[in-house]
Amino acid sequence: MFLHGSWGHIIGNMWFLWVFGDNVEDKLGKLRYIVFYILCGLGAALTQTFISLSFGGADVPMVGASGAISGVLGAYMKMFPNAKILALVPIFIFFTLMELPALIFIGIWFFIQIVNGIVTLPFIGYGGVAWYAHIGGFLTGYLLIDFFYKRKAYYY
Repeated sequence: MFLHGSWGHIIGNMWFLWVFGDNVEDKLGKLRYIVFYILCGLGAALTQTFISLSFGGADVPMVGASGAISGVLGAYMKMFPNAKILALVPIFIFFTLMELPALIFIGIWFFIQIVNGIVTLPFIGYGGVAWYAHIGGFLTGYLLIDFFYKRKAYYY
């Protein structure tokens, strides 16, 4: 979960970690954030391993932090659903910048992971993107954040 396959891979992961990770870390604190991140990475690896063993790709190595960072996205979506994300959005052949709520931005991202996971499932033994690590990491982070982050109750 700390290795990457190319410069593009590490730059993409670090960009997502920079945009979403600092807010989650601010709420959790450094130590809880590190433990949370590692658990998300383990959840991602276990999900991808289970799918790989089930569909014939058990001998394909996994490299990258994408699964753990996906867990951070799951936490961010739950903690900051209305935060605005500046996104480059395609409209036909043009692109425009648009502010989207985190719930929409990350929701679309997660939907894309599921679609790509389903489409590439017959080819899982040939390598490529570990879509199920993204899905597993996201779900791990989304579910674990309630344990790691206790919101303060406000009484009036």
